[in-house]
Amino acid sequence: MAITAADRPRLWPLVLREMWRRARLRMRVGPLYRWRFSGRAPERVLVAPPDLRLADSHIAADIYAGRFALAGHIVETGGESPFQLNVANRAWTDSLHGFRWLRHMREAGTDLANANARVLVSDWIAIHGGRISGPAWQPAVTATRVIAWLQHSTVVLQGCELPFYRTFLKSLSAQIRYLRALVPDMPAGEDRLRARVAIAMASLSLPQSPASVRQAAKRLDTELKEQILPDGGHVSRSPMAVLELLADLLPLRQTYATQGETPPPELVPAVERMLPMLRFFRHQDGNLARFNGAGATSPDRIMAILQHDETQGAPLTYATHSGFNRLQLGQTTVIADTGAAPPVDVSGRAHAGCLSFELSSGRHHFIVNCGIDVFGPPEYLPLSRATAAHSTATLNDTSSARFASSGWTYDVIGAPLVQGPRNTPCQRDDGDGFRSFTASHDGYGPRFGIIHERMLLLRENGYILDGADRFYRPGGEPPRAKSDAVALRFHVHPDIDVWQDEHGQVTLAAASGETWVFTTGGARPAIEDSIFFAGIAGPARTRQIVISFNASELPDVRWRLTRVTGTPRAA
Repeated sequence: MAITAADRPRLWPLVLREMWRRARLRMRVGPLYRWRFSGRAPERVLVAPPDLRLADSHIAADIYAGRFALAGHIVETGGESPFQLNVANRAWTDSLHGFRWLRHMREAGTDLANANARVLVSDWIAIHGGRISGPAWQPAVTATRVIAWLQHSTVVLQGCELPFYRTFLKSLSAQIRYLRALVPDMPAGEDRLRARVAIAMASLSLPQSPASVRQAAKRLDTELKEQILPDGGHVSRSPMAVLELLADLLPLRQTYATQGETPPPELVPAVERMLPMLRFFRHQDGNLARFNGAGATSPDRIMAILQHDETQGAPLTYATHSGFNRLQLGQTTVIADTGAAPPVDVSGRAHAGCLSFELSSGRHHFIVNCGIDVFGPPEYLPLSRATAAHSTATLNDTSSARFASSGWTYDVIGAPLVQGPRNTPCQRDDGDGFRSFTASHDGYGPRFGIIHERMLLLRENGYILDGADRFYRPGGEPPRAKSDAVALRFHVHPDIDVWQDEHGQVTLAAASGETWVFTTGGARPAIEDSIFFAGIAGPARTRQIVISFNASELPDVRWRLTRVTGTPRAA
């Protein structure tokens, strides 16, 4: 849903703030202020924080051969330094300058890998270290690079000569000063929190005054309080934000302990809340649910983070502050979005998926959201964020939220979610042998005067999921016979076979033989084409179950998903 004239007043404060931020950024890196980034370099690295991200020595071999596979894009350098290449793919460029790929050299553990890492770092310093401009010096990229250089300083500095040691520390300290100067003007959200993590990590890893350590901890504490919700979710409502931030916060927590320094008061509690929240978003096969910017994920990577969760208890059932519900019985897991839209300044990746859900059984995903293609063409992104890409109700072929995705403002602030559900009451009801919730949202209220309410009930040890979708006007009356065309969508995972019999009953079958049957009353479902954006190899064709009707004629639709045991795939 594109923005309208009524939405522009919501955008102007965001646009003006971003323009002012960019002006301050240009001023801070200009000739009058650039002297602030120079100064005395530290003499040594005190400690190298751990890196919890997965590493592969084969990737180190590819990098040595000049093959850089980053952000889903492969570039062959042909013997040149990758930092001299002009590559149009911005995600690849950001990943290159972020240096997280140094972990693969550490995994290789050879003198050759160490020497290659040192040569590449030296190239970056020579080409970009003295010129503060371009993608290499974007604050978010700089924060990622500072963390990576600190974590893998032992790899880069192993066997080096004294001149390179001093050059490395001089460049690193300049980047840290630059980050300190710019972080107050960074946009709210995950990148700003990561910048605070980088500064705090540097205060522990390099010789600095006790005042600098305390100041870094204090400012990180403030950022954690603003961004990490009481239930452990991130203010952006993104499962991927929780995963990515934990990968930085856990090493920082360990570094505080290693150095015997007092961590920020909020650091340990925030991490202890975020770990159960990560398990909340995790299906039983280890993958994350696809909400608000989550695409393909690696179960091994998630487990590498979750092994630091000492509680190992059952995940939450209702994340009240993040706005998600989890129903689990037996081998069946249902995860649903029942929350309001996030604040506009952290909604750049938010989706219009209120009241959507995913259903998995054991290691099979049956009903899913389409997710996003993290490294694919940018034209896919608006499609993946639309309500129609989620397993929920779409009204009049319109998303339940508006995105600032057109006009000149896109070049300034991107495509934040500027109008979405604000009132999302939810009632949880669990009992002996069942898990249930009833939630509603007003995302369609301003334009069509209709409220969408959804009830999900999981029972019979997870063998039956009952659902009911109701549509009504704010006063409780049935919708009027105008602008009331509803499409209930249930997107099916690409690995699942789908067929329909002559009575309208839809069968979903996994390769293992596990089968679920979808039935409904009042309106006949149809099977239509769909796209699953979150595939490991990129977007994949799939199918969706669609129930189309007019809410004025059928304001209440009930449906059921039933697991059928012992049914062969070719039934």
